[in-house]
Amino acid sequence: MLTAGAPDPLVKPDLKALFLGFSSVGLSGFGGVLPFARRMLVEERRWMTAEEFNAQLGLCQFLPGPNVVNLAVLVGKRQCGLAGAVVAPLGLLGGPMLIVLILGWLYDLYGNLPLAQSMLRGIAAVGCGLLFAMAWRMGMAIKDKWAFLPFTVLVVTAIAWLRWPMPLVMLAGLLLSGGLAYWRLGRR
Repeated sequence: MLTAGAPDPLVKPDLKALFLGFSSVGLSGFGGVLPFARRMLVEERRWMTAEEFNAQLGLCQFLPGPNVVNLAVLVGKRQCGLAGAVVAPLGLLGGPMLIVLILGWLYDLYGNLPLAQSMLRGIAAVGCGLLFAMAWRMGMAIKDKWAFLPFTVLVVTAIAWLRWPMPLVMLAGLLLSGGLAYWRLGRR
C-alpha cells in the first residue's frame, strides 16, 4: 500500500509493451522524438524515474549514434535483456522508416512547391520548441542544479560561440564533471 505523497512504483514492461511504447514514440514526430520518449518513459508508463532518464540519456549522448536509438537499446536491455535491446529500437524505427520512404517519394514529386517549403519551415520551428521544453523539464529534475549550471554555460559557450570540436568539449566535460562528482562524494 502506498503512503500519501509517495511516488508511484516503477513498472516493468514486457516485450510487447516495449515495442508498442517505442512505436508510439517513433510515430510521434520526426527529428525530435526525445521529448516524447521522456514523457512515455517517465510520466506515462513509469518505466524509469526522471533522475534515471537524465543519467541514461547522458550516457546515450556520450555514445556514438542517435541518442534516442541508444536510449531505446539501453531501456530495452535493462527491462527485457537482449530481446528487449532488439525489440525497442525496432519499434522506434519501423513505422517512421516506412513513413519517411513515402514522404521522400512525395517530396521528390512536390518538394519545389512554395506550400511544401512553408510547411517544412513550420515543422522545424515546432521541433525546436519541443527540444527546449524537454531541456527545461530535464533541468527541473536535476538535484543540486546550482552545481551543474556552470557546465551548461561552459558547454554552450565552447560549442556555440567558440566553435570548439565536440569530442574535445565532451572529454573536458567528462573530466570536470567526474572530478566534481568525486570531490562531492569525498566530502560526504
